[in-house]
Amino acid sequence: MIKSLHDTTTLHNGVKMPWFGLGVYKVEDGQEVINSIKSAIKAGYRSIDTAAIYKNEEGVGQAVKEAGIPREQLFITSKVWNSDQGYESTIAAFHESLKKLDLDYLDLYLIHWPVKETYKETWKAMETLYKEGKVKAIGVSNFHIHHLEDLMEEAEIIPMVNQVEYHPRLTQKELLSFCQNNNIQLEAWSPLARGRFFDDPILIELSQKYEKTAAQIILRWDLQTGVVTIPKSVHEHRIIENANIFDFELSNEDIAKIDSLNQNERVGSDPDNFHFDF
Repeated sequence: MIKSLHDTTTLHNGVKMPWFGLGVYKVEDGQEVINSIKSAIKAGYRSIDTAAIYKNEEGVGQAVKEAGIPREQLFITSKVWNSDQGYESTIAAFHESLKKLDLDYLDLYLIHWPVKETYKETWKAMETLYKEGKVKAIGVSNFHIHHLEDLMEEAEIIPMVNQVEYHPRLTQKELLSFCQNNNIQLEAWSPLARGRFFDDPILIELSQKYEKTAAQIILRWDLQTGVVTIPKSVHEHRIIENANIFDFELSNEDIAKIDSLNQNERVGSDPDNFHFDF
């Protein structure tokens, strides 16, 4: 049982990654992202997930400096954006992210989306960065099974992480099983689906049973299904509340109830049909 915010999963290369972290998608650079991260670190969070396209890496770096926690105790993730994919441009984008974050290394670097024409070259660049020790772990985001299979045909290093949209309306069981069978850690973005279905009768019933919010029930379900989760919030009380999920355990029957909510419904784009490269 995962019992605290400091509990970790071990990636296939031996790196320890926190099961629970803070996402900062659409969190404004400057004081908003700094305050959000400092609140999270104060509450015990050690994992922060950003990306070049979020345009808040400077603020993330500033918060890390101001938080007063040794760098080696933190787990910082960023991602290469679609228009920067390709071998040389990925190397350049990585160093740009590192400069903005004002860090010596990243804990995890991800390909943000599977840009068909370039993701294999991008992966070669990721492998180079990893071999050079600039990043502790490398992975992908928004990759379907067929993307992973295609990448792994030529890859020297299997991705350590696949970060995807994952919540009770999009349980992605086949992808989860594939990743587990290949020692790829699945990680959930938008784990709460922006609160769209908190009023679902099953979630209401489980909230009452466990005396937890719908969000807490979902986040606990993530962990118990073996999925790393990074809910986003800019409000200190919500950041603390989201992490208050280590004092209870869902029964197998209740996990099955949550699984039954799946409708293959996305709040974001389908990785086979996305159109953004700005």
